[in-house]
Amino acid sequence: MRAVLVRFGEIEIDGRSYPYDVVVDRGVVSKRKKGPSKAQRALFGHTPLTAAERIPWGPAGSRLVVGTGADGALPIAPDVLAAARSRGVELTALPTSEACRLLDELSDGEIRAILHVTC
Repeated sequence: MRAVLVRFGEIEIDGRSYPYDVVVDRGVVSKRKKGPSKAQRALFGHTPLTAAERIPWGPAGSRLVVGTGADGALPIAPDVLAAARSRGVELTALPTSEACRLLDELSDGEIRAILHVTC
């Protein structure tokens, strides 16, 4: 899978542009539905990633890659970290451009990611 943060607010995956945050689950790309996390926006100063969202966890021993935005500012709520630990999933959080480079090294079947395209 070829992913590139084209510019602030836009990511390109395998030649297709997405002007919004995306969830990638084993090669399938969908829009991130951050509505369930908006209730915690005031607490973080920005809508965080929370365990209330649909997260492509995968089985124990798998990896979840979180692209934290152009500047790496997406907050990850403690409940996400706790859920990853309890599931035995390795959570790798990097600025989105770095997360995209990491995804290039994985096969589509291994990719489970949430990629934030702003901040």
